[in-house]
Amino acid sequence: MRISTRFSDSIHILAFIETYKSKLPLSSENIAGSIETSPVVVRRLMGKLRSAGLLKTVHGSADPKLTREPKDISLYDVFLAVEDERHLFTVDPRTNLECIVGGNIQATLGDFYSQAENAAKAKLASITLKDVLDTILVKQTEKDPAKLTNSNLR
Repeated sequence: MRISTRFSDSIHILAFIETYKSKLPLSSENIAGSIETSPVVVRRLMGKLRSAGLLKTVHGSADPKLTREPKDISLYDVFLAVEDERHLFTVDPRTNLECIVGGNIQATLGDFYSQAENAAKAKLASITLKDVLDTILVKQTEKDPAKLTNSNLR
């Protein structure tokens, strides 16, 4: 089973837009080049971010804008915008109910998964896009401080 990257790609898109807002055309092609995905995937995710009120776009224009300051966008906001399945964990519903394990695993894991999911959602709600952007800049400075002064930060 393939794990979805919609969430991380969407954070990437928002961070890219904020980082390059006055430095590059913010076309889906440029953004896709940073993510190493197709422009179609970027446009689809940007549509979800727009529908959730996190992004403002104009059709045919390479000038998307965040609708809020990065400090006011939590990672949980992004998660809710792009993940169709709101649960982080799912329990296999097909078990042998006649088996001691199969008959009890769903309820048992459901309780544990619920606790873990609540903790994860609370943590995501406490991390903002600004936190992500600040950390990106720190990591880039550690790797190559000269690159931050260039107009093409990629």
